[in-house]
Amino acid sequence: MIKVGVTLGDPSGIGPEIVIKALKKLRKSGLRITLIGNRENMFDIAKLIGANQSILESVDIVDIPGEGIELGKVQKISGRIALASIETATRMALAGEVEAIATAPINKRAIILAGSKYVDHTSMLGGFTGSKSVITVFEVRKLRILFITKHLSLIEACQSITEGLIYDTILRADWALRSLGIEDGRIAVAALNPHGGENGLFGREELDIIAPAVRQASEKVNVSGPYPADSIFHYSSLGKYDIVLSLYHDQGHIAAKTYDFDRTVSMNLGLPFLRTSVDHGTAFDIAGKGIASEVNMIEALEKAEHYAFSYRKFVESGNAMQ
Repeated sequence: MIKVGVTLGDPSGIGPEIVIKALKKLRKSGLRITLIGNRENMFDIAKLIGANQSILESVDIVDIPGEGIELGKVQKISGRIALASIETATRMALAGEVEAIATAPINKRAIILAGSKYVDHTSMLGGFTGSKSVITVFEVRKLRILFITKHLSLIEACQSITEGLIYDTILRADWALRSLGIEDGRIAVAALNPHGGENGLFGREELDIIAPAVRQASEKVNVSGPYPADSIFHYSSLGKYDIVLSLYHDQGHIAAKTYDFDRTVSMNLGLPFLRTSVDHGTAFDIAGKGIASEVNMIEALEKAEHYAFSYRKFVESGNAMQ
């Protein structure tokens, strides 16, 4: 049995609902699940959507207390509960009480209201664990995407792309694949400009920054590129490559979510434990209506079940990301 801590996310959103629905469909899996969040809110949501509460009584629940939760609203109390849930899950994972954590969505404004100095799960978990380098990898069917930059404006992302950053990220992509059990993985690097820059006609980043980094890294790992972004994600989805490096947030997000929105799972690698997550938001507009899809939550839990033990064993063997 793989022990996974599941945070319920922002209690004002759809997190509790999708977890409840996922539990019903995962009862025969090889997972031992501990829920971490506001117990009262979760049972209220179960009642509201007509779910059998015996599902919740069959799993362990670590209660994060708090009152005054309102569905569909950005609230300080909801942000505080979400923050405390993640902190608790992190402590449990570091103590070996769970092998991995899977997270329901949080709201950035709510956690900032609650006093968080972090804007997302990735930076938060890196800070809580003291991890020097945490990367985000998407996985949907055969397609894997690693983000060179993530939560930056587009102009900031373009300005931050350097030869050194790309070189380092290529090596981290190889580490990521090995941590998931893929040796000598095939790494592809996406281009920044249309048509890969057309030899400088539409920009010189490919010639001056990306290609030199790829050539240098190819002496150590199996990497190639840059490839035009309008085709490389498609070829990777067919299995030609094991991972694609996306230069900025939407370049990879659009590719993955267009391919299969409901099954795109986000994974944080570089932590002492595996973290998987849904790749959608809190959806305040439909919270408590019983119509939120649990498919993405199920996928996140199944990825945790599939990778958690081997990932943790890899890291504990001294293979920390540099």
